Amino acid sequence: MPVAEKAVRDALKTVKDPELNLNLVVLGLVYDIEVADATAKVTISLTTPMCPAAGQILEEAREAVASVEGVEDAQVELTFDPPWTPERISPLIRSSLGI
Repeated sequence: MPVAEKAVRDALKTVKDPELNLNLVVLGLVYDIEVADATAKVTISLTTPMCPAAGQILEEAREAVASVEGVEDAQVELTFDPPWTPERISPLIRSSLGI
C-alpha cells in the first residue's frame, strides 16, 4: 500500500514546538511533503533560525515520518526560505494565541 501524504502530515502533528506547545502543522512549519514509493521527504522550517530546540524538533520530525506505515526512508530537511512568519498559522489559532 503506497504511503499517503496525509499520513505523513498526520504524523507531523505529533511533533510540537517545545516553547509554543503547538504542533508543526498547526504552526505552518511544514513547507512541503513529497512521497515516492517508500521514501517520504519533508521540508520544514522553525519559528526562528536561532531556535534552541532545532536538533530536537528535526529528530522528532524524522522519527514521526519514519513511524508512518510503509515509510522506509524518512528525510527531513530544514529551510528558512521563505522565512516563517506567524501569518502561516491558521487565523483561528492566531486569534487564540493573541497574535
